[in-house]
Amino acid sequence: MPTTLLERPAAPSALVAPRRKTRVLALTEARWALAALLLFAIALPLQLAGVTAWAWGPLYALCYAAGGWEPGWAGLTALREKTLDVDLLMIVAALGAAAIGQVLDGALLIVIFATSGALEALATARTADSVRGLLDLAPSTATRLLDDGTEATVATELLTVGDTVLVRPGERVGADGRVLDGASEVDQATITGEPLPVAKQEGDEVFAGTLNGAGALRVRVERGASDSVIARIVAMVEEASETKAPTQLFIEKVEQRYSLGMVTATLLVFAIPLAFGAALSGSLLRAMTFMIVASPCAVVLATMPPLLSAIANAGRHGVLVKSAVVMEQLGGTKAVALDKTGTLTEGTPRVADLRPLAGSGLTEDRLLALTAAAEHPSEHPLARAVVDAAHARGTALAVAEEFVSTPGVGVTAVVEGRKVTVGAPARLLERGRGAAETSAVAIADELEDAGRTAVVVLRDGTPVGVLGIADRLRPDAAETVARLGALTGRTPILLTGDNPRAAARLAAEVGITDVRAGLLPQDKVAAVTEQERAGRRTMVVGDGVNDAPALAAAHTGIAMGRAGSDLALETADAVVVRDELATVPTVIALSRRARRLVVQNLVIASVFITGLVVWDLVGHLPLPLGVLGHEGSTVIVGLNGLRLLRDAAWRRAGADTAAAR
Repeated sequence: MPTTLLERPAAPSALVAPRRKTRVLALTEARWALAALLLFAIALPLQLAGVTAWAWGPLYALCYAAGGWEPGWAGLTALREKTLDVDLLMIVAALGAAAIGQVLDGALLIVIFATSGALEALATARTADSVRGLLDLAPSTATRLLDDGTEATVATELLTVGDTVLVRPGERVGADGRVLDGASEVDQATITGEPLPVAKQEGDEVFAGTLNGAGALRVRVERGASDSVIARIVAMVEEASETKAPTQLFIEKVEQRYSLGMVTATLLVFAIPLAFGAALSGSLLRAMTFMIVASPCAVVLATMPPLLSAIANAGRHGVLVKSAVVMEQLGGTKAVALDKTGTLTEGTPRVADLRPLAGSGLTEDRLLALTAAAEHPSEHPLARAVVDAAHARGTALAVAEEFVSTPGVGVTAVVEGRKVTVGAPARLLERGRGAAETSAVAIADELEDAGRTAVVVLRDGTPVGVLGIADRLRPDAAETVARLGALTGRTPILLTGDNPRAAARLAAEVGITDVRAGLLPQDKVAAVTEQERAGRRTMVVGDGVNDAPALAAAHTGIAMGRAGSDLALETADAVVVRDELATVPTVIALSRRARRLVVQNLVIASVFITGLVVWDLVGHLPLPLGVLGHEGSTVIVGLNGLRLLRDAAWRRAGADTAAAR
């Protein structure tokens, strides 16, 4: 397994510095947006019911103020820097609509912009908090062993290379280092994603933040706190989030040019007739009509309703897409990289094979009962898998006596008067010792070649059987891989920190040919970057802390919701809430349908805007007719986008993935 880290050291202050200001500003922006939405929701029914304008007019005014001050301020700030952006343009268009009596349209535009801006700010703040919260995985203190043999509890950031620390059973490792003495099993799923604890003994590497098992370890520190693997994960997520090229919606891509063009054209429409002797009121009315019909309201609604409708539809079917930009990006996926444990698999070990040895006199059920009885007092994940399998078969378990757990080896107990030992074949079997040992070794090798974790069972020192433990493949994994390959034109890549044999076996089962195993987080990022540099917009699907940097670096990242780590859930652009892997290709297809509707709407909006502008410039477009045409186009594109709200749209997206195969 690769152990090299990125060379650039991370500054500790940069990793732990709080972002309270960002969070407070995001919450404030969200409150103003919510206030604008509530005011709009109260005023609209009153207006539609024909209530006097004195009742709903002030509500709309407050809606304008609540939702418009932040984008208005942002627009003025940009203006001071000699740039025009769509925020200011939207505020001007909203005020222009209100000035000619179209208060409802202006308020709707304000609410859309305020809400989308608040959601983006909240997502940014929560991700920053989650990234820094990852450092809590590493303990704040460690037990340092001094030269005179005494112990001292010190802050982990004060540990230096060469220090020796004691890691007691159940503690988290305080620093990256190498085992000097002791044996234990360490759960390092947060770093490598491996589903089972890894046996550690003298000479093995351990990582800060990983959880020690039942044994005690003396560890020599090899990296400082700011350069540990866990700190590098934080740094990589932050760096990827900051340097990832932003993908914007269509209106945002052209906002500067459109804004300048519209303002310039409006001034010309007003000034040129005036210079040739036209009346002030007529020139002003023509300019106002031009500003209304040329305003990008229909373009904004051409983009947002299809994407928001797709988000709502995906949410009803268990996929949380965090923004309209993400929904647009999903459809551009050209390659997919999948994690193994917890993504293609359920992340829970189970008994897959029961192999009693010839001459042992045991059946499969009896072998399972004997093993489960000995393992019952243990809290090891493998032991839980064996006991759960026995319970699932309704097997009654005998009481285990004189239970002893030996870290890195296995457990021993007296069951029904006989000594039973369960553990790793490499520690309990001697090759060539006897027929039973030879048979057990052969079966263990066969199971491990098949991607299983082999567990040997000895009774009174003689092997009597071997169990194969495996992570359960998700039922829809193979079908999902096939559909993703059909949608993107290339088979997904498997990126995993698990061992190469287990990864290759699972990849063969689901139809993946490109397997990258034994990866640390930075290796996954490198694999994703390689795809991006080749011009392939890559989607990463994962669930663990170790997947977070790759999720952040990818064009889009999707996290599995049920077992996903907090960091993965916050870093990802979308979350599969119910862990239904088959929804991933469907949401890609739904995004592509939304993108097609956006293009349709942009064509409709462009035709209306162009026609009305030409009419206003060449002829005489009455203001009411201009408003009617402008609002009519807005309604048409809005209703067209809402088509994706129906369940039928999700079913058709699913059919698209099947048809692509």
